[in-house]
Amino acid sequence: MTSTVDAVRGHVVESRHRVSIAVVSSDGALVARSGDPGLVTFWRSAAKLFQAIPLVSDGAADALGVDDEELALACASHNGEARHVEVARRFLGRSGSNEGDLVCGPHASLSEPVARAMAERGEKPTRAHSNCSGKHSAMLALARFHGWEKSGYALPDHPVQRRCLAEVAAWTGLGESQISLATDGCGVPSFALPIRSMALAFARLSVVAAGEEGAPASNGSSAAARRIVAAVRADPFLIAGTGRLDTELLEAGRGRILAKVGAEGVYSAALTEQRLGVAIKVEDGDMRCLAPALLAVLDQLAPGAAPVSESHREPPIRNSVGAVVGRLVATVNLERPT
Repeated sequence: MTSTVDAVRGHVVESRHRVSIAVVSSDGALVARSGDPGLVTFWRSAAKLFQAIPLVSDGAADALGVDDEELALACASHNGEARHVEVARRFLGRSGSNEGDLVCGPHASLSEPVARAMAERGEKPTRAHSNCSGKHSAMLALARFHGWEKSGYALPDHPVQRRCLAEVAAWTGLGESQISLATDGCGVPSFALPIRSMALAFARLSVVAAGEEGAPASNGSSAAARRIVAAVRADPFLIAGTGRLDTELLEAGRGRILAKVGAEGVYSAALTEQRLGVAIKVEDGDMRCLAPALLAVLDQLAPGAAPVSESHREPPIRNSVGAVVGRLVATVNLERPT
């Protein structure tokens, strides 16, 4: 079955974006699908929660005094708002690092209002403003704890990246050799795998978040993941920021939904009450389509669990003076295997 997000201008569908969806239970069963659940794509930033687990499970967080705010930021694709930057700089200090050690480069905020306000103040973003600065700070802390060289921490053969790959493989049920690597936008390896495997990892996370044992049986992953989820739930602002869907889902859903966005049209989510994982891919990578697509899936799987702003559910299309001239409309058709 086909699912789409349409860009509608007036009464005409101006463009149509296909969406593939996988909904998986923690035992790996495909509960629902649309399009191609075996579609292989890069997980991008939707993998961050799993990249953060070694920081806790290996003992680095406790040894270096990493606090819950910093753990939440390790999972974030944040707006680079003042509090995000403050936590990132404090996090860097845990490993004796500074912004010059970060491989991720500065960029404008992912939030247009935040980026515009910074520009109006004449404030230029630094590397700490990068939406990935928390993830990179966690990687530097992991290197410091193990006594690995900080230089080159972003390279695929560095022990930090090998450790992250091993964790991702364990949660997704894949062998390390089954996951292809390429460089993410922030400079570290990104993982290419089927969206069904992404959904499995989040299904396992949903079980752990509910207080049960659902993680791979290795190196304290369950306890580490539970601690990380608790940190993110306690401070939803840190995972994204003002006006962002990841933050609003945590706040409005009272922690029942943990969602993580990724670049190029990827989203993953854990539904703790249903013990399900969801992964979607907007096949042409159009980021505008992600929020309405994900929310249309969540509305079918967990009605009423995502009471967020309608501007996420059916985003307006505006012209150059801000007038609404169209909208994005998601049509999700989930096929449920018998």
